[in-house]
Amino acid sequence: MAEYKRFKPDWAPKEKNEAFACSVMDGINGVKDTTVGNLNPMLLNGKRKTKRKMLLNVDDYVSGVSEGSRTILSRAITLIESNNPQHFAKAQQVLQRLLPRTGKALRIGITGVPGAGKSTMIEAFGNMLCNMGHKVAVLTVDPTSSVTRGSILGDKTRMGTLSRNEKAFIRPSPAGGTLGGVARKSRETMLMCEAAGYDIIIIETVGVGQSETTVRSMVDFFMLVVLTGAGDELQGIKKGIMELADAVVINKADGDNLLKAKVSRGEYERMIEYIRPATDGWQTHAYLCSALKKTGLKELWQVIEIFTQMTKKKGSFQKRREHQLLDWVHSMIDEHLHNLFFDDPVITGRIPEVRNAVLSGKISPTQAVAELIKMFDIERAACRHTGLFDIHE
Repeated sequence: MAEYKRFKPDWAPKEKNEAFACSVMDGINGVKDTTVGNLNPMLLNGKRKTKRKMLLNVDDYVSGVSEGSRTILSRAITLIESNNPQHFAKAQQVLQRLLPRTGKALRIGITGVPGAGKSTMIEAFGNMLCNMGHKVAVLTVDPTSSVTRGSILGDKTRMGTLSRNEKAFIRPSPAGGTLGGVARKSRETMLMCEAAGYDIIIIETVGVGQSETTVRSMVDFFMLVVLTGAGDELQGIKKGIMELADAVVINKADGDNLLKAKVSRGEYERMIEYIRPATDGWQTHAYLCSALKKTGLKELWQVIEIFTQMTKKKGSFQKRREHQLLDWVHSMIDEHLHNLFFDDPVITGRIPEVRNAVLSGKISPTQAVAELIKMFDIERAACRHTGLFDIHE
């Protein structure tokens, strides 16, 4: 073991004194401790660690994402998620340049009630796919507090082994109060991951039930993760989410719960008989899975492969993608018109008075809307957003 000795500084009293408890260590024998290079090897011989480039231009983002840099990809997603209008225009320029590299990945949506084990299942499923040679990007959506507007964003911690896998990329994002926890930013994040070379995109949603319809409009295969004892058949049919699922997966089918899971599988199979298939030409079924024991994962992947081959052969795969693009355009129009209206200074100045009139019962909500619409000038509002959608540098 290396030896070292202690001595007191010159200003310390020679006799013992409770007020002075400081001592100086001269270093370990055999180690030159005269430079900061001993603390940071990158500083030896005058070498310094390359500083992170604080500002990236469009070319930096495009080249970094194309080369598969996870650091640049993370910063590109941050650019997309920014609410700064300047960042929005820059993000659209980057996305437009990367668009030819997108569209080749398989998009899988996974939802389910809290506690169904979605994160644990995604980690086991993602590790299996990475071992098979795939590159997997996991986009998780965390609930946003309606009080503090904050999110925990702890999914990378819950997927510890997958987050350390070089072939995987995990990006948690706040729901931000949007329906189903996904919106335009989630779609564009997905495209960025595809441009970076990830061939399988998994989107884990908030899991709040019927609002998950937004997820269906952006993925190829939609998976519902459920637990045993979720209710009777009638209660299961009432859940609108069942009509959107291409597969129902009963998780935690292991140990003492295996028998219950098999019973639940039969119940869900009977429920599915009364529901129209989510995808033309594909019959939805229920499957057993254990993320803890890693059973049923290979079978589930085989189901997804068969689904992909069958829907591509029948043309429904491409039709769904085309419908999703048009749906994206319509939702973007709705969002843009909404922002134009509520960002207009004339409208924002009039809203307090109209709101008070509605609350006092002087006018009806319908009359309030009619008055605000009459005051809204679309040309005036559009001038304030000039250049927002300019994708040329």
